[in-house]
Amino acid sequence: MKLLLHICCAPCAIYPLKILREAGMEVHGLFHNPNIHPYQEFQRRLQTLEEYAATESLPLIVHHRYDLEEFIQLVVFREAQRCRFCYGLRLRIAAATARQGKFDAFTTTLLYSRYQNHDLIRDIGQQVGQEVGVTFYYADYRPGWREGIEESKRLGMYRQQYCGCIYSEKERYYKPRREKS
Repeated sequence: MKLLLHICCAPCAIYPLKILREAGMEVHGLFHNPNIHPYQEFQRRLQTLEEYAATESLPLIVHHRYDLEEFIQLVVFREAQRCRFCYGLRLRIAAATARQGKFDAFTTTLLYSRYQNHDLIRDIGQQVGQEVGVTFYYADYRPGWREGIEESKRLGMYRQQYCGCIYSEKERYYKPRREKS
C-alpha cells in the first residue's frame, strides 16, 4: 500500500513510520501545518523533519507556505472548537494531496499523541477521505509513545513542548496569577 503520512513534527513520526514500514507500506511524508506559531517554531519543526526524513530515506512533500492567517481565520470566535478546525484543515489537505499523488490511503502522526482527540481525528479523517475519494487509514500509535520519545532523545531531535498553535502555546506557558480580593 502506498500511504501518505501527514506529519506534525519529526518526533511524532518515529513510531508511526516504524509500524507502517513493518506492515510493508510504502510511506511518503507530508508537512502541512499552518497552525504552528510562531514562524521560528514552524521552521524549526520543518528543519528537524527534513533532517530525519533524509536519514530514514522518507520521501517528503513539504508545503513551505506559512499560512497562519488561514488557521486563525478558521478558528476565530470558535476557539473552544479549534482542534476540530485544525484537524479538518490539515487532514483535508492531506487527503487532497493523497488523491493527487495517487496514494492508496492517508493517515496522520496526530494519532501518535496522547494529547490529541483520536475519536475526532478518526471521524474527520474518514469524512474527509470519503469526500475526496481516498481512504483514511486509522491506527492508534499511542502504544509506542514512550518508544518514540526515547528514540527522539537518542537522536538529539528538537522536541517541542506544545502542539504548535498559538492557543496551545498560551496554555503551556501562561499561568495567570490569581487576583487578590
